[in-house]
Amino acid sequence: MKTSKNNHLKKVIVDFKKLNNKILDLLVVKYPDGYDDEDIITFRNAQNEIVECVEVKTEDTLYLVKVSKRLVTAMEDYNVDEDNVNNDDLDVNELEDK
Repeated sequence: MKTSKNNHLKKVIVDFKKLNNKILDLLVVKYPDGYDDEDIITFRNAQNEIVECVEVKTEDTLYLVKVSKRLVTAMEDYNVDEDNVNNDDLDVNELEDK
């Protein structure tokens, strides 16, 4: 994981069950065509289980969203429209690695 650039960010691991619209908006903006294998970050948690995640960032937080079939379905089914996303609130540039 590229932690040297993200040391100042609060790191939050998010499971699909706790995924809110803000994080789902960020995922759909960063991965509009879905994510690929190279987008997946793999690590071992405190229970020594392998965890696979994709990351999205806000100004102060790095979200690691656990990868699952339900996440893929949610992203595919999620409709990004003016009712769900205010483009003034999302900065795609802040999602890119700095």
